[in-house]
Amino acid sequence: MRVALVAVVAAATLCLGACSSGQAPTPQAQPTAPIIAPGRPGEAARTISPDEAATAVPAPTANAADVKYAQDMITHHRQAVDMAILAPSRAHSATLKGLASRIKDAQGPEIQYMTTWLRQQGQRVPDHHADHAGMPGMATPAQLEALKAARGKDFDRLFLTLMTAHHQGAVTMSEQVLVGGSHIKIEELANDVSATQNAEIRRMQEMQAAL
Repeated sequence: MRVALVAVVAAATLCLGACSSGQAPTPQAQPTAPIIAPGRPGEAARTISPDEAATAVPAPTANAADVKYAQDMITHHRQAVDMAILAPSRAHSATLKGLASRIKDAQGPEIQYMTTWLRQQGQRVPDHHADHAGMPGMATPAQLEALKAARGKDFDRLFLTLMTAHHQGAVTMSEQVLVGGSHIKIEELANDVSATQNAEIRRMQEMQAAL
């Protein structure tokens, strides 16, 4: 979550003239506007005190939840990209082909971003055969083989079913790290992933209803 603290906090400590002049210091202005901290996904924004605001911004240090999120999401995104690249030669719907292209174009750079971040933290980058047991939304090997074999509208239906579940899994993972993580870059990424994939879920549900 990008923490947006909407505030106008004026704190001026000006000394007019030399200290030896004996002039009284200029009075300090007090905060006059509320400080609004947006809530996490599904939560309302709330008003916080200036003292809370000083500690509300996520730290530039990573914890285990941040590292696990990046490692798991790389594996998760790789499968989405593998599914998306099947669409141009198999899908019937031009709209679905466009959606698949956007998924690939968005998640490929995110994979690189997380890879770079993990290396900066001195952490392991998962290989292409990483175990994804327990990761929400991942398609099984049998489902991927069925998708590869499908053509036309059959491909469209199966792709939308699998990718919708896949996106829902990514949103779940993002919500979890927003609660347990600590690194501001991972929080920002998790918010972006959640927002983008929720929007795509709604679009895919509309496409499924139209089939």
